[in-house]
Amino acid sequence: MRQVNFNQPAAASSETARHINRGIVLNLIRNRQPVSRADVARFSGLQRSTVSLIVEELIADEWVVEGSMGRLPRGRRPTFLELNQKRAVVSIDIRPSGITIGVGDVNGVFTPQDAFSTPPDPAIAVKELVKRIKTLVKKRVGTPFDGIGISMPGRIDLSTHQLVFAPNLRWPVMDLKNALEKATGLSVELENAANACALAEIWFGRSGEMRDLVTITVSEGIGTGIIAHGQLISGRRGMAGEFGHVPLEPDGPMCSCGNRGCWEVLASNRAALRYYAESRPDSAASLTFTDLLALADHGDVLANRALTRMAVQIGRGTRMIVAGLAPEAIAFIGEFTAAWSRFRPVIEAEVQAQSISAEPTILLAGENGATARLRGTIALVFIKHFGPLAPSVRQAANF
Repeated sequence: MRQVNFNQPAAASSETARHINRGIVLNLIRNRQPVSRADVARFSGLQRSTVSLIVEELIADEWVVEGSMGRLPRGRRPTFLELNQKRAVVSIDIRPSGITIGVGDVNGVFTPQDAFSTPPDPAIAVKELVKRIKTLVKKRVGTPFDGIGISMPGRIDLSTHQLVFAPNLRWPVMDLKNALEKATGLSVELENAANACALAEIWFGRSGEMRDLVTITVSEGIGTGIIAHGQLISGRRGMAGEFGHVPLEPDGPMCSCGNRGCWEVLASNRAALRYYAESRPDSAASLTFTDLLALADHGDVLANRALTRMAVQIGRGTRMIVAGLAPEAIAFIGEFTAAWSRFRPVIEAEVQAQSISAEPTILLAGENGATARLRGTIALVFIKHFGPLAPSVRQAANF
């Protein structure tokens, strides 16, 4: 729910109630589609007349469509309701190595459309994005785009909408949001990659009923997204969750942020490749993390050791999160989850070795990890329409 400021209380109005009921109905349709009007009324506790009025409004606004008809033993056959899959967003995932662009629908289905290498100059990146977004939108005549959602490997200041911390991307502080909005005419929502994955888990994944969840993304670096009491936690200037840059070994390797021994420099994909290269100096410089997983699967002892070392370090950092935040569950996102049966026992052993909680945190591989960031950008754009109150409320609760 919206945070209440008791110093400047605002009285509830009939409009407030209307927004709340609209959000409840829309989310019930989203979670239970296809569903009849009668069932929406039953699940929500609202009067059937109220549900009918809201549904007609949602149909007129093209959020909901009528689909197939149900069958009952007797009486009038109900018409099922479902979300309008034609509504779409432009979904963009920016990583240090490349940028992926595609189209996502209201049900979280993402269709890739384009990809290109990430330019070192953000001005060039913006120019290239604008060109490709315009081409994509032009090709999909008749598709109502609700905006652009962008996942970033860095932190976004929510007050200025600027990228303020992206050590792996190496872009300076910049305003990507306004630049793209002016050029495309579409609203833009930006979010840190780990936060985007947290939204994807809550909005589209199996973790929808969890109120306290942390996502840990492991790729070139490590990021964490925090859901507490159903709210996505941002912190001051959007910097909450930067556990990847907490030093675990003060005398360890230099991190891209300028400190030594940060969690991500010890437990990321790049860390595993470094461990392997240290044990096998003759290994190819072009070796990728996927290659390393394949070598381990084929019995390469040194590859197995490198991945085990990575898993131990992931577990050490996870132990810090469990002790500090006590989440119900932690969902891991990244290429390494393809070998989850290898990583999970090691991570769990590290976490349990010094656990202070009587009730263990559930550790699981995130759902659809390959597209989690992009599915998170879909939720990022649509969530403001599905929330029961004002669009400014960044709420991850499921209704």
